[in-house]
Amino acid sequence: MCVAESIRAREASILAANRTDVEAARRRGMKESLIDRLSLSEKRIEEMLSGLKEIVSLPDPVWRSSEVFSLSNGLTIQKMTVPLGVIAIIYESRPNVTVDAFSLALKSGNCIFLRGSSSAVNSNKALVAAIKEGLAASSVSEAVIELADSESHDEVRTLLSLRQYIDLVIPRGGKDLIDFVVENSRIPTIETGVGNCHVFVDSSADFKKALDIVENAKTQRPGVCNAIESLLVHVDIAQEFLPGLYERIGGRVEFRGCERTVAIIPAKPATEEDWATEYLDYILAVRVVDSFEDALSHIERYGTRHSEAIVTEDYEHAMAFVRRVDAAAVYVNASTRFTDGGQMGFGAEMGISTQKIHARGPVGLSQLVSVKYVGFGNGQVRE
Repeated sequence: MCVAESIRAREASILAANRTDVEAARRRGMKESLIDRLSLSEKRIEEMLSGLKEIVSLPDPVWRSSEVFSLSNGLTIQKMTVPLGVIAIIYESRPNVTVDAFSLALKSGNCIFLRGSSSAVNSNKALVAAIKEGLAASSVSEAVIELADSESHDEVRTLLSLRQYIDLVIPRGGKDLIDFVVENSRIPTIETGVGNCHVFVDSSADFKKALDIVENAKTQRPGVCNAIESLLVHVDIAQEFLPGLYERIGGRVEFRGCERTVAIIPAKPATEEDWATEYLDYILAVRVVDSFEDALSHIERYGTRHSEAIVTEDYEHAMAFVRRVDAAAVYVNASTRFTDGGQMGFGAEMGISTQKIHARGPVGLSQLVSVKYVGFGNGQVRE
């Protein structure tokens, strides 16, 4: 735990570097929900260290055998997990990703190449310096982690061409960043997704559960990808439920609603763009739907395959929602905010993948290894 000790010892300088980044971001007019993603505090550093310790305690994902079988000629084949090699992560704000990515890469036997955003450059430099100092006091080479800190956009394009040196690239940030990496990378990519997430409050919903879930999913940290951006409410309960929701969070959240929503609570008329927008802010799009099927159709059209939730006491609707909604994480009577590596027991995550590949949802240790087949023989040759 040399790295954890070094981060703790350098906490004051890390927080000072972060304050420099936050002050610069405010001068540039960054909205407060995104400032929250950028900001560090003693509590958040403690959370980073707790995540690091949890990752250390997890089982080693390398050289694990998931399959063993024998051929008719007596040759025994084992399917073994192996490190990927060098992983590059390109990410915006969120200096906690620096520590999360390092710890996940190291535990899975990989090296990590970090390319953070200019908004967090001082924070990232301070964190990487602390990590390298800790590694210097350990048996692990400092070269397992490197930070690209030139702040040049050309550097990203160059990085994405280094196929002979980098084995995997992971973009983590807004849609523009993710699209740029996916469209320009010559390196295999795990595409982490933007989060236009929904809660559907069904006609049978328990109102207390629904109010608690919507409040948590929208307001706990609105600037993160697993916060909800849209709320769907069944028409049978809208007249009763929406005023209670407005009373609960209307002082903190701007509502943008369909015609029926606007007729029930104070809300700005929603545009077509509102249904497709990841606000990352205290804004919630609200639509009254006529049926369960209408809710599913809306999610299918506007969702980003990240995290979706239903609040219902109808078992058939719950199971149909789970089966039919195409998303990396689906919840019944729970907040979307649980789509998180730390919350799911992974210690941390590289990002939330919305692809339909082996890495879907929080990308943790088990998604950062590949496989090789190992054959044990006794002189066998192929005829």
